Amino acid sequence: QVQLVESGGGLVQPGGSLRLSCAASGFTFGNYGINWYRQVPGKERELVAGITMTGNIVNYADSVKGRFTISRDNAKKTVYLQMNSLKPEDTAVYYCRRVPPEAIDSWGQGTQVTVSS
Repeated sequence: QVQLVESGGGLVQPGGSLRLSCAASGFTFGNYGINWYRQVPGKERELVAGITMTGNIVNYADSVKGRFTISRDNAKKTVYLQMNSLKPEDTAVYYCRRVPPEAIDSWGQGTQVTVSS
């Protein structure tokens, strides 16, 4: 059973940091890139960051460049999203998904990030 489980969200003050984790199981992790997305109620899901299967190429949305860092540990089958200098507009539910997605894939429950004083 293919699973990607997000964790690490929470409530943080503006300027604070969080590290999200995306733990994978049920497939050959090293054969896929992983993307992080986020979604605010009433808005479309937004691509935040992505990393290739080997981790040698990463990309970021302009809104998070210089603040967020994506990384992966293939031995632990986990992808991380280090989020620094958080802003209220980073508040969202964060999801991860493998790339390319397969027909059987579905979105997980995500992890809520709330940036507020």
